[in-house]
Amino acid sequence: MTSFVSDQSAATVIIVHGAFEHSGRYDDLASQFHRDGFDVIYDDLPGQGRSPGKKGHIKSFHEYIETIQKWIEKADPDKPVFLLGHSMGGIAVIRTMQKVKPQVEGVILSSPAAGILNGAEKPMEIASYILNRLSPRLRVKASLQPNLITRNEKVILKDEDDDLILDKVSIRWYREFKQGIKEAFRHTDQFPDVPLLVMQAGDDRIVDVSKTKEWFHKIDLTEKSYKQWPGLYHEIFNEPEWPMVYEYSLNFMQLQLKKTKL
Repeated sequence: MTSFVSDQSAATVIIVHGAFEHSGRYDDLASQFHRDGFDVIYDDLPGQGRSPGKKGHIKSFHEYIETIQKWIEKADPDKPVFLLGHSMGGIAVIRTMQKVKPQVEGVILSSPAAGILNGAEKPMEIASYILNRLSPRLRVKASLQPNLITRNEKVILKDEDDDLILDKVSIRWYREFKQGIKEAFRHTDQFPDVPLLVMQAGDDRIVDVSKTKEWFHKIDLTEKSYKQWPGLYHEIFNEPEWPMVYEYSLNFMQLQLKKTKL
């Protein structure tokens, strides 16, 4: 687990990365949050990065929920906590909120994977139901092209040489991910009344923007905000315009912290 902790920090940000990637890709973001007065906790989700076990494989989506819950428990209990989930990590955060209902000050979702563009072809989609029973650990090619997730050339070049980025995932992982999305929609009424900021890439080549909006509008909260970033690709925190995205997130968290002092 990676953490930036200071006695002077006002709150804790827990960062949950997306599919195929790993927590190390968030080092710069975590450092920036820490410079701006936040503790930061983040690590690799099961089956990804340097986490133990078979790469690209999970037995259940609940493994992600349990992992996020452990990260929350690692945070300073005397400081407010914010959850930030990107893409599949956004779905994992949603399901954690619905299932565990942790005490957090706010939730930020970055291009949450409420709907996938260009998923498995229909024959493979059908076959995956059968293979999930017969050979759930079977891994298939399913990588994300760096130039489809960001327009940032530096990030693209770095990702092309990153051995920790997955290019295969198991049949069980795929089915559990899909089920996680279904559950996120099915249990919108179970999402606790916590301030929510959803930020969606406007030119997303990975997730279906309309599904992000659909999920957002189903959620009944006292305070929720939707911000779409025109022209930005999927990884809004890696785009050339990332300072604006970061500032928007920072303002959201600082506003919530001000409310606690009123």
